[in-house]
Amino acid sequence: MRDAFLGRSSADLDFATSASPDQSEALLRTWTDAVWDMGRDFGTIGGKRDGVTVEVTTYRADEYDGQSRKPVVAFGDSLEGDLARRDFTVNAMAVRLPQQEFVDPFGGLDDLAGGLLRTPVEPDVSFGDDPLRMMRGARFASQLGFTIEPTAFAAMERMADRIEIVSAERVRDELIKLLMGPAPRLGLTVLVDSGVSQHVIPELPALQLEVDEHHHHKDVYQHTLTVVEQAIDLESEPDGPVPAPDLVLRLAALLHDIGKPATRRLEPGGGVSFHHHEVVGAKLAIKRMKALRFDKDTTKAVARLVEMHLRFHGYGEARWSDSAVRRYVTDAGEQLERLHRLTRADVTTGNRRKAQQLSFAYDDLEQRIADLREREEVDAIRPDLDGTQIMEILGLAPGPQVGQAYRHMLELRMEHGPLGETRARAELQAWWREQSPTR
Repeated sequence: MRDAFLGRSSADLDFATSASPDQSEALLRTWTDAVWDMGRDFGTIGGKRDGVTVEVTTYRADEYDGQSRKPVVAFGDSLEGDLARRDFTVNAMAVRLPQQEFVDPFGGLDDLAGGLLRTPVEPDVSFGDDPLRMMRGARFASQLGFTIEPTAFAAMERMADRIEIVSAERVRDELIKLLMGPAPRLGLTVLVDSGVSQHVIPELPALQLEVDEHHHHKDVYQHTLTVVEQAIDLESEPDGPVPAPDLVLRLAALLHDIGKPATRRLEPGGGVSFHHHEVVGAKLAIKRMKALRFDKDTTKAVARLVEMHLRFHGYGEARWSDSAVRRYVTDAGEQLERLHRLTRADVTTGNRRKAQQLSFAYDDLEQRIADLREREEVDAIRPDLDGTQIMEILGLAPGPQVGQAYRHMLELRMEHGPLGETRARAELQAWWREQSPTR
């Protein structure tokens, strides 16, 4: 109902019924053979025909028992009772069929018009029944731009620690939906201000560092939220290199500075430093994403971006050699296009001249990369000689020495670019002669 009033069309239809899951399945099978029952334990049976997906759920009245990470399922006996257990009033509206009667017992339509997130019952009861609803509130703030009603927000503050009884997978899925919304900053602010973030992604509120009295460093927390917004603005169209919305880029923007609290040092004269915060941050990102059960590929990609987000600053100070550009591209690997965007998004200085200098410098770096691509295969750098050729030239059998030789040739390729087979053979043989004392 909510999406219908918002003018959003959908091929996914949700029904609530007094019928049991077995009865729902029998009825759905008269409509389609494509029926699934993975949600049977929660009263949900699904089906699909002609591109339309239907899910039928038996009236529910479930809650958490305070111990288990899964809700205790209890089936209800009325539509009004089922709507009362929904997360917010804007999701507690229905049309009774076949009468086509609009059912809105909790004023959801008015709340929808006012952009307000209010619970159908007392918020302490609602969040106690399912603490994940606090995450959903933040998610809807991101997706819809709605405001959480003050009483409900106060309950979130009181009950923030209850989110810990919810499985990491369910929390992760809500966080993903929040980040993939059009306004993640709103949702993230809800999580932090309510205290829920302290139990979900504590590295985020930890960025609210005490600003030193001379203001020698910016507000890292607000900086991070701005970087997330700017990274989103740099996502590409669907046929571009980083199609919007991009989860990896948004996670990397969110986590790129989480190593700062652990590396913050007060320097003589009142300055503040965060040496190697990118390395520490990459490790913290892996730890947090593992705790939230993110998949390995996403975790690895985000950690690499966090680790490399400062690498470019050396370019702004001194123009890199071709060798340094090759290493930058090689180290970034498949994340290069995202790294371009994260690095640009990380510029939040109010100094227009400094911002322009950084932008021009990165323009120059991207042009250098493009020029190298024209001359050589900079995106997949390999030695001029492969392992088989190395063994043939040096008369070696497979073993550690072949690996040492391969790494030496790769280093030469990085440093000098393509050597050509003749020079590569000569370089390999010269290196091998130098190894003679160890043979």
